Amino acid sequence: MLIENVSDFDADGWRWPHFTPRELACHCGGRFCAGEYWHAPDFLDALEALRADAGQPLIVNSGHRCAIWNSYVGGARFSLHRAMAVDISLAWHDRHMLLAAAEQHGFTGLGLAKTFLHLDRRPRPARWFYPGSETSWRT
Repeated sequence: MLIENVSDFDADGWRWPHFTPRELACHCGGRFCAGEYWHAPDFLDALEALRADAGQPLIVNSGHRCAIWNSYVGGARFSLHRAMAVDISLAWHDRHMLLAAAEQHGFTGLGLAKTFLHLDRRPRPARWFYPGSETSWRT
């Protein structure tokens, strides 16, 4: 469900203690939208479970993106960031453990970068390397 302004989102009953609507909303800083937020409880359940497995904070570099911000940052035209996807910083994490746990929790879109892991829940599984990141994922 798209919320056009994260400030309008009623967070009463919010059950995901390690994440906030604001950190998952568009990060364009009001340049192109009023802070769009895509509320997806199943996605958040999986993200919270991943956080529990990680045993430490998951830093969200990018969550939902409004159309213009997605284009501005070079996102794919049909990027799932336009609905709900996250790029999680790999700092302080074992990238292989995080990837395996993400798969266990039903994340099916897995983008492997040098400094972050892209996660989404697309209907058909996909895994890809961002340019120049393959060597950082070798075991």
